[in-house]
Amino acid sequence: MTEDRSEIVLTKQDLREIAAFAAACAEAALEEFETDQPDDSRPRNAICAAWEFARGCERGKSLRDTASAALRAAKDADTAAARGAA
Repeated sequence: MTEDRSEIVLTKQDLREIAAFAAACAEAALEEFETDQPDDSRPRNAICAAWEFARGCERGKSLRDTASAALRAAKDADTAAARGAA
């Protein structure tokens, strides 16, 4: 039996467009997180880094670090809505 593998190849421009979409979606939910955790800027920082990449900056450690920090912020949030928003 042969295995049929379909591979999706994304260009850097594709990734930039996906990052822009994700950043826009996250911005729409950010208020929910910031109401719950007003002193925690980790999700906002991740959104800013995503926008920077979407607008032409290179991917790198900063983008990965801010994304990881936003994930930790989600785990630290008090409410399910804030966790989802982060």
